[in-house]
Amino acid sequence: MPARWAHPLFAVLALAVSVAWEVAAGPVPACTSAEPCGSDWTGLAVAVVLVLSLYWVWRQPRLAIGGLAFTVLALAVEDGVTAFARPSALAYLLATGFAVTGLVHRLAVAGRQRALALEAAGSATQPLPDAARNFRRGRMSFVLAVLFLAVAGFGVHQALGVADAYEKRAATASHLSGEVTAVDEDDGLLTVTAEGRAHRIETAFPEDFPVDTRVDLVVDGDQAVLVAEPYDAFGWELLVLACSVTGLAFLVNGVAGRLGARRLRSGPLPVLHVLVREGEEDGRTWVYAADDTGGRRPVLWFHSLYADDDGGEEDDDDFETEDDNPGLERLAATLRADGPAPPLREAVLYGAPYTGAEVAFVARDDENDPEVAVECSVTSVKPAVPQWNTGGAQARGRKHPRRPVEEIAAGLTPSAEPRVWRAHGFSRGLGAGLLVVQGGGVWAALEDGPSWHWLMLAVTLPWLVPSVATATTWRITADRDGLWVLTAWRVRRVPWEAVLSVTHRDDGIDIGRAEDDAVRVSPTGWAWLERRLGREPGAQRVADELRALLLRPDLRPAGEALTDRQGMPVGPPLVALTVLWGAAVLLLL
Repeated sequence: MPARWAHPLFAVLALAVSVAWEVAAGPVPACTSAEPCGSDWTGLAVAVVLVLSLYWVWRQPRLAIGGLAFTVLALAVEDGVTAFARPSALAYLLATGFAVTGLVHRLAVAGRQRALALEAAGSATQPLPDAARNFRRGRMSFVLAVLFLAVAGFGVHQALGVADAYEKRAATASHLSGEVTAVDEDDGLLTVTAEGRAHRIETAFPEDFPVDTRVDLVVDGDQAVLVAEPYDAFGWELLVLACSVTGLAFLVNGVAGRLGARRLRSGPLPVLHVLVREGEEDGRTWVYAADDTGGRRPVLWFHSLYADDDGGEEDDDDFETEDDNPGLERLAATLRADGPAPPLREAVLYGAPYTGAEVAFVARDDENDPEVAVECSVTSVKPAVPQWNTGGAQARGRKHPRRPVEEIAAGLTPSAEPRVWRAHGFSRGLGAGLLVVQGGGVWAALEDGPSWHWLMLAVTLPWLVPSVATATTWRITADRDGLWVLTAWRVRRVPWEAVLSVTHRDDGIDIGRAEDDAVRVSPTGWAWLERRLGREPGAQRVADELRALLLRPDLRPAGEALTDRQGMPVGPPLVALTVLWGAAVLLLL
């Protein structure tokens, strides 16, 4: 498996920080009449490749290597090789080298995984079922790509229209030379006196035009603009950037899916006898070893759709078939999250099961149904356990199959002392980050005196204060009679007989009660980041162990939790601290 240092998160963070540094510290040529500022389409193209490369670091390692190499070359061409003598540019070069090294390492590991998967599959091969041969991947990606690229093209047209409108106006307008007599940097306004008349002109860079500077103007009636800054098409350029990145990302994903499906149809494939199950919450197809009849340890997952003779991943005609379409019924049940959990089904998997592969499988929708259905993957295969060598626990969570109670209970032993679960490192880190945001928001809202920003403060603080208090100090204590749940404002008592369920959802722990009033502890960390780093979310583990205690009374503590084990709410002290901080800001400013 890939080494921990090669995780794409680290590469993206290094690149993002270095790019931000280069943008802030890099030289920006001043706008002049000889070299006016206008639309920089070359720079925009480089920006598109840069943003796409950050995305491709996650999804398309080979393209990411090419994209990052292109951005380094573009920087060298624009400013010369000496550009890398700047600390910010050198930092970007080093971050790119780190990212490329990680990408090459991941590709090498993926190659070894593929070889091992082919070896494990053995020499027996079978042709792909006919229905799967007609299946086509990537149609929706292509449709979305066309839509976003069309909007990007419209943005280019509008930006060019802004430039053309200026050129036509400048051809018939008066061209004057004047002197800057006043600069308002807060509002971005210049006062320029030309031929005895003062003109108020908006500028994006007032610091480039100090008082007594000579500037050239284009004057058309009451309107005047700087020759150095003839027009502003930034809004349209931003639209072009966003839609180009999104459209090209969809286009590449569609092409990659289409090529993967073509490779799947290219010849006989290794086959494996497996068990499959559909996820209860997100419709993922989980694959288990054939001897894992209890469905305890999934091996890999992907999203799949039924293949039919007409083919097509997102063909609208596919949704106009008979009412008892099993795929539609299964999708509807998944969205409603009702009915019994999907059963394990025996299946034959076509294709080597390695990360990034395309596969198909044949299985019965119902064990009593003699007919079999063919399904094809519509996303590439991904491992069901973290593929990063972190040395930590395996990541599991809301989008992963729930661990059986027996497995969780095996790690717990009866205890006389109350069990205590409290905020872990990721949760405290999130709380510290929110506290910084809270303090900065109070400063920003109050520094200019009474304004509409105070309304924003009144809206956000009621959410920020309890979130900070909960994330940093939440605690759940289990004793013989029930749970003590510490949140921002109080400690709540929940008897065992009143607890119906315990779940981890949306970075919070929900304790369902008989009176239909769930006790929610949120936020309890950042599950997404924890999983990306190959760790089991701390709050997920807490919810699993609480659920085990709920269903296995023999594991509950025999003792009673005293006050010192229950914790103390920090919401009220945090409110007082926020008020003091606001008062200090007002006094200091």
